[in-house]
Amino acid sequence: MAERGQGVYNLRKRMVPTRLTSSPIPPTDITMTSTGHEPATKLNDLKSKHLNGRTLTQEGSPSTNDDDDDEEEETIFDNNVDTRPLLNASSSPDSDPDPGDVEANQPIREETWFEIALQVFFPYIVAGFGTVGAGMVLDVVQHWDVFVNVSEVFILVPALLGLKGNLEMTLASRLSTQANLGNLDSKKEMWSLICGNMALVQAQAIVVGFLASMVAMIMGWIPQGKFDLYHGLLLCASSMFTAAVASFVLGAVMVGVVVVSRKVKINPDNVATPIAASLGDLVTLSLLAGGSLVLYASLGKHLWMAPTIIGLLVALIPLWLYISVKNKYTNVVVYSGWTPVLSAMFISSVGGLILDFTVSRYHGIAVFQPVINGVGGNLVAVHASRLTTALHLVCKPGRLPATITRGCPNPGSAFCGQSTNANAARVLLALVIPGHLIFMFTISYMKAGHTSITITFAGIYLTASLLQVIILLYLAHWMVHFVWRLGEDPDNVAIPYLTAIGDLLGTAFLALAFHLLYLIGDKDADVGE
Repeated sequence: MAERGQGVYNLRKRMVPTRLTSSPIPPTDITMTSTGHEPATKLNDLKSKHLNGRTLTQEGSPSTNDDDDDEEEETIFDNNVDTRPLLNASSSPDSDPDPGDVEANQPIREETWFEIALQVFFPYIVAGFGTVGAGMVLDVVQHWDVFVNVSEVFILVPALLGLKGNLEMTLASRLSTQANLGNLDSKKEMWSLICGNMALVQAQAIVVGFLASMVAMIMGWIPQGKFDLYHGLLLCASSMFTAAVASFVLGAVMVGVVVVSRKVKINPDNVATPIAASLGDLVTLSLLAGGSLVLYASLGKHLWMAPTIIGLLVALIPLWLYISVKNKYTNVVVYSGWTPVLSAMFISSVGGLILDFTVSRYHGIAVFQPVINGVGGNLVAVHASRLTTALHLVCKPGRLPATITRGCPNPGSAFCGQSTNANAARVLLALVIPGHLIFMFTISYMKAGHTSITITFAGIYLTASLLQVIILLYLAHWMVHFVWRLGEDPDNVAIPYLTAIGDLLGTAFLALAFHLLYLIGDKDADVGE
C-alpha cells in the first residue's frame, strides 16, 4: 500500500458528532481507515464550525493523488469529553443550514392554554392593580400646583411610565431568555448577567430621562413661544431622578423574580414582565410627582438642588457604560440597544402630548390612562418575550424555522392557528375584558376619577382596550420574527417599540373614547353620564 497517498488529520479540539449512534464512543482516540476499494473519507472541505461554544478546526492538509488507487486516509478524534449537538442530526457539518430548515436539537414541550392562563392570570391581575394605583395617583396629583403651573410634566408621564417597557420589561425578557437557556444555573454567570444588565439599565435610564425632559420642553414650549429656565431645570432633574431610581428598584425586583421563577420551575416569560409592570407605573409616577413637588417648592429657595441632581447623575454615566462594555452579556447591547429605547421614548412622548391636551378637557381620563396603557403593555410584552424565547431555543438570529411565515403574518394564523404562539395569543386576548372589568369596578368602588361607570362607558372603553391589544399582539407576531430575520435580538429591540406603540394607541383610543362619550352624552365633564 503506497505511503505517499496517506493523509493524517489531527482534530485537537472537541468535535460534536452530527449523528447519534447506538454504541457509545470510547474515550480514546479513534482511527477510521478506508482502503483503495472503498471511498476515501472526505474531510477536505470541513470548515470551522462553532459548536457548543467551542471551535472545530482542521489542522494539517492532506496530500491526495488521483492516480493512486491505494490511497489511505486516517482521521484522529480527540473525544475525551462528552458533548451535545446544538442542531439535530439533519444538520450537516460542512454546510450552513438553510434558514427555512432550522430545527431544534430536541423536542420542546408545548404549554397548554390552561398552563399559560394559570401562569399569566395572577401576575396580570396584580400588575393591573398596580396600574389602577398609578391611575389613582395621577388623578390626585393632576390638581397639584406643579402639574397645573408646569403642565409639561404631563408630557413626561407616558415617556417615564414607558421606561418599564423600554428598560425593565426588556431587562426581564433578556433575563428570562437566559434563564430558559440555562445560563442562570451557574452562580458566576448569574452574577455576571445581573451586574452587566443593571449597569446598562442605569446608563440608559439616565440618558432617556434627560432626553425625555428635552422633548417635553420642545413640545410644550415651542408652540407657545415661551421658555423658563427654572421650569426647564425642574423638568430635567425630576425626569432623570425618577428614571434612575425607578429603574434601579424595578431592575432589582426583576432579577429576583426571574431567579426565583427559575428555582420553582415556572416559566419566567409568563411572570416577569407583568410583575415589572405591577410596581413600575406606581413607583415611577409616585417618584415623578414627589420629586417634581420638592423641586417646585425649592425654586425660590434652593436653586442649587436641581443642577446638583443633574450633574451627579450625568457624572455616573461613564461608570455604568464602562461596566456594561466590559461585560460579555451586555457589550453588544451597549452599542446596538440605544435606537429602540430612544425611538420608543419619542413615540411615548407623542402620547404624552395627547394626554397633556386632553386631560385639561376631560379630567376623568387621568385615572384610566395608566390602566389601559399598562394592560396593553403587559400582555404584548408577555407575548413578545415568549416568541423570542421560542426562537432562541431552535435557531440563531438571522434564520427562521421552516414553520414561520416570512413577511406579514395572516391574522387568522396569528390568532386562530394551532401553534403554541397562536394559543398564547388567544389566551392573552381573552384576559383583556375580564381584567378591565375588575379594574373598572375597583376604580368605581374607590370612588376615584371624575367619570361615572355606566354601561355605555364600559362598552366604549372595553372596545378601545380590546382593539388596542389586538393590534399590539399582531404587531408583536410580525415584529419579533422580522427583527430576528435581520439578525437582531428581539429582547432588545421589539419590546421597547411595542410598549411605546401601546402607550400611543392606548392614549389615543382613550381620548377618542372620551370625546365620543362627550358627544353622545350631555356634554359635561362627566362623560360617563
